[in-house]
Amino acid sequence: MNKKTLLLGLLSIASISCTSQKTVVKNDSKVKLDDKNLVTLYLNTINQEELKSHLYTIASDEMQGRNTGEEGQKKAGKYIISQYQKNGVNYPLGTSSFYQPIPASYFQKAFSPKLGDSENIWAFIEGNEKPEEIVVISAHYDHVGMKNGEIYNGADDDGSGTVTLIEIAQAFQKAKNEGNGPKRSILFLHVTGEEHGLHGSRYYSENPLFPLKKTVANVNIDMVGRRDDFHKNSNNYVYVIGSDYLSSDLYHLVEKANKDFTNLQLDYKYNDKNDPNRFYYRSDHYNFAKHNIPSVFLFNGTHADYHQPTDDPEKIEYDALTKRAQFAFAIIWDLANRDKRPAVDKI
Repeated sequence: MNKKTLLLGLLSIASISCTSQKTVVKNDSKVKLDDKNLVTLYLNTINQEELKSHLYTIASDEMQGRNTGEEGQKKAGKYIISQYQKNGVNYPLGTSSFYQPIPASYFQKAFSPKLGDSENIWAFIEGNEKPEEIVVISAHYDHVGMKNGEIYNGADDDGSGTVTLIEIAQAFQKAKNEGNGPKRSILFLHVTGEEHGLHGSRYYSENPLFPLKKTVANVNIDMVGRRDDFHKNSNNYVYVIGSDYLSSDLYHLVEKANKDFTNLQLDYKYNDKNDPNRFYYRSDHYNFAKHNIPSVFLFNGTHADYHQPTDDPEKIEYDALTKRAQFAFAIIWDLANRDKRPAVDKI
């Protein structure tokens, strides 16, 4: 592989991380890579086969639609935790488990009286230079459960985001194991209660494990496994929502990550603050953004199976899911490794 010279690195200050050579142990020998090739190496560990295997479990009938606080959601939560344990990713420092419990009384106060006790699930990779600064990547693992005897499996909504977090965490843990861990800490946050009103992410924002002022950014992934009617001819796109609302840095960072690594069509159709769908306010990034934390929401748009019992894993386009997951990884790599956190300059 070609190595960038130091001069080129100095001329590319805006590139992902710094361009210093890093070492990867491969086949019992040490290989030095520049940062772009290093990102590509770990990005490519995110693959269709593993995403598909996870999703066929998360969105199986056994999980009974993963309604907040119900048995099926708790089964899905146990599967998520088992994968973090398998990959050597632990729960956060200062906690005793992968769970952030949320009592039923909280949902009752939030006008969801029928919901029982539930829990956010969190996993954590500690940064090696700025561990007190936190990048949060979120996805909701609940769905709408069962209606009239039919199971609403929620493969795209938001099984796709759920399995994306698992794969991204595995890639970062591999990097850490090989001496290339992130500078900042990364919190992988699977939130509950999204379908009933963004309850899990709001609960975290009101009861944060790490101070919100130390939370550098949030990358939220909600529905990234399908295509919508505006993109019938290609799934090589993703909607980007909110990246420029608070931070010019975050907007440019997202654009550059795509240009350098995935070449998706970044569609800003729903980024309009006058969007009648109000998607910016309808997923979990909003509970970070309202605290002036730079946030970006990745989304594939709605489709005929949205909130229907037909949102099943066999309808997922796994090539698109993989590429969008890799795009999210590239964004998070930059956020976790850049010299300065993205400035909040657009309040």
